[in-house]
Amino acid sequence: MREYILVFLVAATVTYLLTVVAREIAIRTGAVAAVRDRDVHDEPIPYLGGLAMLGGLVAAYLVARELPFLSLSGPFVFRDAGIVLIAGALICAVGVLDDIFELDALTKLGGQVLAAGFLIAFGLQYFYVPLTNGETLSLDPSQGALLTGFVIVATVNAVNFVDGLDGLAAGVVGIGAIAFFVFCYQLTRLNDAPRATTAALLSVALAGVCVGFLVHNFHPARLFMGDSGSMLIGLVLSASAVTLTGQFSGTEIARGGSGTQASLLPTLLPVLLPVSILVVPLLDLVMAVVRRTRAGRSPFAPDKQHLHHRLLEIGHSQRRAVLIMWLWAGLIAFATVCASLYTGVWVWLSVAALAALTVVLTFVLPVLHKPKVLEVLDEPSPETL
Repeated sequence: MREYILVFLVAATVTYLLTVVAREIAIRTGAVAAVRDRDVHDEPIPYLGGLAMLGGLVAAYLVARELPFLSLSGPFVFRDAGIVLIAGALICAVGVLDDIFELDALTKLGGQVLAAGFLIAFGLQYFYVPLTNGETLSLDPSQGALLTGFVIVATVNAVNFVDGLDGLAAGVVGIGAIAFFVFCYQLTRLNDAPRATTAALLSVALAGVCVGFLVHNFHPARLFMGDSGSMLIGLVLSASAVTLTGQFSGTEIARGGSGTQASLLPTLLPVLLPVSILVVPLLDLVMAVVRRTRAGRSPFAPDKQHLHHRLLEIGHSQRRAVLIMWLWAGLIAFATVCASLYTGVWVWLSVAALAALTVVLTFVLPVLHKPKVLEVLDEPSPETL
């Protein structure tokens, strides 16, 4: 655990420092977010935060290779992590081009598919689906490739869609990465397996990157991650889940804290873990596609009706809207992980309590903070007296 904490700190520190460099590069190359009708910022903000995040991931990877515990864990851990970082660099490059030149949606989709195909070509894909009875459903190579590509592209676009408020995407993905790290680490402990896994290494490094970037990105943001960052962290989160199925058997993943099946949720973990962690932005993505299609517009046409825009409309400030979205992401991510690993009434009671608190803070808090409108009565004029 100490080496994982060090990896986290390295990723956070390097990202924090490189963000200053990325901001200067963005200003010099003209990668600046202009103020548009659908945006909530009122002045141009530089992009290219993804460059700093990629640097943080690479630094964490290089340091991890020198740590005794992780370096002796076997070559597969760093081989798979290296492949994910190369794919991340590829999709980050596509995002940098978009931040500077504003690529069309189909070109960006092609870059996402290319990065996912790179992972699949080097053997990083789903091989089975854990079932509720402790058995597994084996996937042939083509089925595994299609499922892998779908999950990665969906996660990348979900993170890209949720990146609408200062610190929102970095916080949501950071929370999801921490939850996934807890799942990976507990999975090895409960199965008495080696603690070093590619999924744990990538997720803890990703969490550190998000924390380091948030220092510059929380409202008022000094730098946006842009598509270079949102697509990068979406790919790393989903790819880390993919690597887990290549290093654990389905029966081990479906085993709870008591050594037996914990709940129905292991059918989603890790095959659909990014979807469960990012269920809020994915829901926003689906609603946006339906909304735009019904209006006769392109599914990729931007608008100002995302969930974070609606939170602002009901009375939340920017910071409070972001914290509310973080709270929902944390509730879903940690509830999914806990219910997948452990049984017992206390699990569901804790989830219910947190859900109730989240609902209250989402819908009741704006009412309590709503400014009171005082009626001012017209005083009678001297002529009417």
